[in-house]
Amino acid sequence: MTAVAGLARYAPRYKLEIGKPQGDGWLRVDRILEPGSPELTELLKRDDEASNHRTAHANALSMMSFYAGRAPATALLLWALEGRVLDIRPQNLWVRPHEGHGLSAVAVRAATFLPGGLETLYDVVLRQHLLPLSEELHRRTRAGLRQVYGAVTAGCAMGFCAATREEVAVEPAYLLERWRTFVAKAPGGLERLGDVEVAAGKLVYLRNTCCLYYTSEVGKGSLCGSCCLTPRDERLTAYEGGRPILSV
Repeated sequence: MTAVAGLARYAPRYKLEIGKPQGDGWLRVDRILEPGSPELTELLKRDDEASNHRTAHANALSMMSFYAGRAPATALLLWALEGRVLDIRPQNLWVRPHEGHGLSAVAVRAATFLPGGLETLYDVVLRQHLLPLSEELHRRTRAGLRQVYGAVTAGCAMGFCAATREEVAVEPAYLLERWRTFVAKAPGGLERLGDVEVAAGKLVYLRNTCCLYYTSEVGKGSLCGSCCLTPRDERLTAYEGGRPILSV
């Protein structure tokens, strides 16, 4: 438990509650994944209310980016640092929605580990969780599956990038190598959907798919720092200059 709890020092997104959570507002992940689940409806509703999306598929992309950037973040960083896979299978994981975007808290039944390495990580983070969720969002909203997978990639990338951005930080070059190892053979072809690079002493993400943030009422035509509609060299220059980043 100590190793898992200690990851929160790198960024708030890595904070994880241990034990079956008490109180209202918690959603068990395996129920979110059920076809037509009211839990997923609630997550989409909250994200839509936060941004006032013009389309259902933009709502899906936004929700997935923020969700994937929080729900598996602790497990991704733990694997990157120690090579161990935390048991975050859907039946062992709970999330509590934020009033606006994303999740305010994540809980796991116990700080236990599964045998195996990268393939096991792919199984619990992608094959059992984020990829089936993507397919359900595609079914519900008709959002292109490649675009939803792009949102998954962006969220997972933030599981690596965020640990390089606070006062207590992991060496960016090390996490970049771990990210490249993770994404190289990731199911869903995630490697083709975006890149992580070092800029201004931290890891940044460069999308190859658009999240449609600029189409929302809140976005009002503004492009996020990682947007694929901006040329790659301009994005890197902006990151080096400290341009604000829309963080998932």
